[in-house]
Amino acid sequence: MNLILLFLSAAIVNNFVLTRFLGICPFIGVSRKLESAVSMGIAVTFVLTLSSAVSYMVYTFFLVPLNMQYLHIIAFIVIIAALVQVVEMFLKKSSPTLYSAMGVYLPLITTNCAIIGAVLINMNEGFNFIESVVHAAGAGLGFLLAIVIFAGLRERIERSDVPQAFRGFPIALVAAGLMSIAFLGFSGLI
Repeated sequence: MNLILLFLSAAIVNNFVLTRFLGICPFIGVSRKLESAVSMGIAVTFVLTLSSAVSYMVYTFFLVPLNMQYLHIIAFIVIIAALVQVVEMFLKKSSPTLYSAMGVYLPLITTNCAIIGAVLINMNEGFNFIESVVHAAGAGLGFLLAIVIFAGLRERIERSDVPQAFRGFPIALVAAGLMSIAFLGFSGLI
């Protein structure tokens, strides 16, 4: 039961994009089309979950025993960068059109603050291995949920009659702000 609450908390109540405001760059940049938003959400979820698992093991079984905890951020960044390279090579080989559609935002997963944020939250909260993976999976699926909803909103806004001053990026920010307010309504739920 505790793991379910942790998962729901990371996905909905403490959504990384809409309540913690982590991962805004790919959230805004890749959410113009639903297909690319889904792909980015899946890639972020994969990298987030796997990097949390690997980072936990490296921190617990390598850095702590060697009394080198001060290197945790560098180690986490190297782990995340390596995992993003694996995802990038896989997409380039398996789906070149998706790879080109994601453009510069795919390598930006490396510096996505949601991923490093999740790893650091796992460490600071003292989560064990299972809790770290569940928290990261919840955070990744919360990112996927937020970016898919936002992409749907942006596609609908594109077909709407929006005042000239609000067209494009300004109305996207207004929509993101309204989504954030809606998700803040879940605070205190868990």
